[in-house]
Amino acid sequence: MPTNCAAAGCATTYNKHINISFHRFPLDPKRRKEWVRLVRRKNFVPGKHTFLCSKHFEASCFDLTGQTRRLKMDAVPTIFDFCTHIKSMELKSRNLLKKNKNCSPAGPSNLKSNISSQQVLLEHSYAFRNPMEAKKRIIKLEKEIASLRRKMKICLQKERRATRRWIKATYLMRNLEANNVLPKGTSEHILPTALRSLPLEDFKILEQHQQDKTLPIL
Repeated sequence: MPTNCAAAGCATTYNKHINISFHRFPLDPKRRKEWVRLVRRKNFVPGKHTFLCSKHFEASCFDLTGQTRRLKMDAVPTIFDFCTHIKSMELKSRNLLKKNKNCSPAGPSNLKSNISSQQVLLEHSYAFRNPMEAKKRIIKLEKEIASLRRKMKICLQKERRATRRWIKATYLMRNLEANNVLPKGTSEHILPTALRSLPLEDFKILEQHQQDKTLPIL
C-alpha cells in the first residue's frame, strides 16, 4: 500500500478518505526511464514501492471505464511544482549555512569573510536594515522636498516683484527722457543692459501686463 508520493516537493500521503490515487512506476524500461526523467530528482532510482499520486497526471491520462481509476498505457506524469521544491531546498541550504557559520571557529577565513561583509556594507551604504528605517528616511526626504518647494516659491515671488519694480522704474525713466525732464542717455547709465534696448512702447505693454496680473478677480 502506498504511503506517500515520490515527486519532488509533493507532500501528498495516502488517505482512503481523499479521492487521490497512487500509481507505481511502470515495469517497461523505456516508460520507466521517461517517468524518472520527468520527475527530475537527482540520482533517483524508483523501487518496487515507489509511487506517484494522481495530481501529477492530466485528466486525459486516466481510464475511467471500469470501477477503479487506472492509468492508460501511454500515460506520463507532466504536472509538477518544481518552484516550491527549489525554494524549499534553498531555504534548507540557507539554514545549513547559518548553522555552519555559527558553529565555525574564528579563523583567518572567517575574518576575511567579515571584512568582505563590511566592505559590502560600505559600498552599499544606501541600503536600509529594515522597512521602518526606510520609511523614516522617506518621510524625512518628503519634508525636505516640501521645504525646498516653499523656498523655490518664495524665490519666484521675489523675482516677479523685482522684475515688476524694474519695469516700473524703467518705464518712468524712459518716459521722463521722452518728455525732456531727464537728460537724454540717463537710462543708459542706470538701467541694466537687457532693458536699455527695449522701446518705450514695449515698456507700456509690460507695465500693463503686470498690472493685469495684480488685479483681483471678482
